[in-house]
Amino acid sequence: MKLFDVYPLYEVTPVRAKDVYIYDNDGKKYLDLYGGHAVISIGHSHPHYIKKIINQLKQISFYSNAIQNPLQNELANVIGEQSCLHDYKLFLCSTGAEAIENALKLASFKTKRKKVIAFKNSFHGRTSAAVAVTDNIKINAPLNQQQEVTFLNFNDEKALQNELATKEYCAVIFEAIQGVGGLNEPSEDFIYAMERLCKEYGSCLISDEVQSGFSRTGTFFAFQKYNINPHIITMAKGMGNGFPVGGILVHPDIKAKHGMLGTTFGGNHLACSASLAVLEVLKKERLQEKTKSLETYFRSKANSLSKIKKIKGRGLMLGLEFDFKVSEIRKKLIYDHYIFTGGSSNENLIRILPPLTIKKKHMDYFFEALEKVLTAF
Repeated sequence: MKLFDVYPLYEVTPVRAKDVYIYDNDGKKYLDLYGGHAVISIGHSHPHYIKKIINQLKQISFYSNAIQNPLQNELANVIGEQSCLHDYKLFLCSTGAEAIENALKLASFKTKRKKVIAFKNSFHGRTSAAVAVTDNIKINAPLNQQQEVTFLNFNDEKALQNELATKEYCAVIFEAIQGVGGLNEPSEDFIYAMERLCKEYGSCLISDEVQSGFSRTGTFFAFQKYNINPHIITMAKGMGNGFPVGGILVHPDIKAKHGMLGTTFGGNHLACSASLAVLEVLKKERLQEKTKSLETYFRSKANSLSKIKKIKGRGLMLGLEFDFKVSEIRKKLIYDHYIFTGGSSNENLIRILPPLTIKKKHMDYFFEALEKVLTAF
């Protein structure tokens, strides 16, 4: 049997990883500035993370959500503490797409409506409703297109108000920093307009923090740069440092009923232990605070390269935009300098999503390599 060929693959075969480095089957060492789509938050193979998972594995790794699991309550408390969202409720699942599906479903239950507003260049996942609210028709099958979704431009308050005024929309879903879409951000005024208009017309505001959450942007969630309270917050990727964990945080205005949401693997014992380990390391090593100074350093280094058109993003969810396509530059960084970076739907953008344990010396190495590539480009 062969694999179903849906991934374009680089000629690299990782066999082990440690902190910000990946090692392939030929013994080459790669600097990981992508973290497997922002998944690796506390570094590869962090000793506390490994120890916590091993200890849990020796006790119980999984049972269904039909039983008591105190680890879920512990995880809810720690997320509440670090995010300062104490009044929200936690529902656990396994992936970011599953988190989006449950968020949209919950908004529809709450409002008794079915239409959704999303934004151009958005990416929210590849499953049923998640891909329907993703602005990429190439991955949106006819089956998914049954969903009723309206795509708007960021910062078009008038268009948003006109749509919400119909009172047909269950939700507005947004990324405070778009990931796959190229690190675009709505304006502060538009952020507040979304919250105000959702309240006025009875729609739910959903903040998609699947990629930006868990301290990557200098705040625990990216939307927390602003003083808003979304109805639902989705999270995944960096939540488990590689172990599949996802979840939503639900505003107290939305009430739970038995059976309205469910999951087989979500919130299992190993998943909770993995996420608790991540949160413990984030706090002990003060990684959220460090992202701010590292962003400043990154920007100072990037400003010294004349070919960079724009620096985008916040914290360690960053991008370098050029006046030309960057696919060949990224290949040279991988094959000539052994550095992983990320792409996006913006073909002129290199995305930087490293483990939050990255240090200035790693950024120095990257910019030295990038300068060499750009000089020869």
